[in-house]
Amino acid sequence: MRAAARWAVWLAALLSACASAPPATEPGAAAWITGRLTVKVAATQTQAAQAANAAFELRGDAAGGELHLNSPLGTRMASASWAPGSAVLTTAQGERRFAGLDELSREALGESLPLAALPDWLAGRPWPQAPHLVQAAGFEQLGWQVDLQRLDQGWVEAHRSAPPAVTLRARIDRL
Repeated sequence: MRAAARWAVWLAALLSACASAPPATEPGAAAWITGRLTVKVAATQTQAAQAANAAFELRGDAAGGELHLNSPLGTRMASASWAPGSAVLTTAQGERRFAGLDELSREALGESLPLAALPDWLAGRPWPQAPHLVQAAGFEQLGWQVDLQRLDQGWVEAHRSAPPAVTLRARIDRL
């Protein structure tokens, strides 16, 4: 299966439409970011367009954190956790360990995606571990255009033009 199709299938299987209440945060721990994601992968010559909607709970940064994905009924479908030198993906099929987020995304989705940058992007700032270019609507980083024009309304949009083109829209409920 092509990388775009694997990615879309993975997202569609793991992500869904409604958010559940985030887990309780321990004192001194980073707060949870909760919301909904929409991901669209453009059609290619060999693959139809794909789309997925999802609820998410995210805590942490590139060095360490957790991402939980829930079903429409609030059932946990998948969790990813990471720390320096390791990443773990837990689904109903079991637990898979990886050397880091790049390897996790490459193995699970078929290509390396900027999962480490996601917490910063959702907070409306470039990931400090990679160069970025400031633009009128936001910034460009890692081959993605991150649009922050509606950040004050809780919206962040990221678009990658390189084939297959991918658009990620996040509606943040709680930051």
